[in-house]
Amino acid sequence: MAEDPNVMKKIYVDKVVLNMGIGKSGDVIETAKLALAHITNKRPCARNAKKTHRDFGVRKGEPIGVAVTSRGDDARTLFTRLIEAKDNTIKHRSFDDYGNFSFGIKEHIDIPGVKYDPKIGILGLDVCVTLARPGFGIRTRSKHKASVGKSHTITANEARSYITESFGARIEQ
Repeated sequence: MAEDPNVMKKIYVDKVVLNMGIGKSGDVIETAKLALAHITNKRPCARNAKKTHRDFGVRKGEPIGVAVTSRGDDARTLFTRLIEAKDNTIKHRSFDDYGNFSFGIKEHIDIPGVKYDPKIGILGLDVCVTLARPGFGIRTRSKHKASVGKSHTITANEARSYITESFGARIEQ
């Protein structure tokens, strides 16, 4: 992607969301919170079940997962660490049509800077990355919300080329 003279077309990492879907409440939720806090140095929060599933023993409103969101420069540095855990490769099909992509990490101790803790054990997590351009705040502001124009949205190919150029990642088929 050639350097575009239009500053409004410049892509950046908007946020990185780390999620651990545990599936049950109790001490496991606290352990997952410890693991995410250790990875991000931020305070994670529990995610509650939306429905009751009797087969799984889950009640509505019961905490079954943990998530933490990182934005700005913290998100960019966190993403560089997370992509190193995947050997700087992201699958081609992980990208959607709006500049978002996701990948999973099977063992959180693969992330550089994270050491094994016997209290926590080994947990897997999902990583969701949202890319944005200047002007995307029009979608979330409180007054006069509007949608982002078709020519200003981030396509999957633009997102792939940004990740390859900015972070040196490889895109696998």
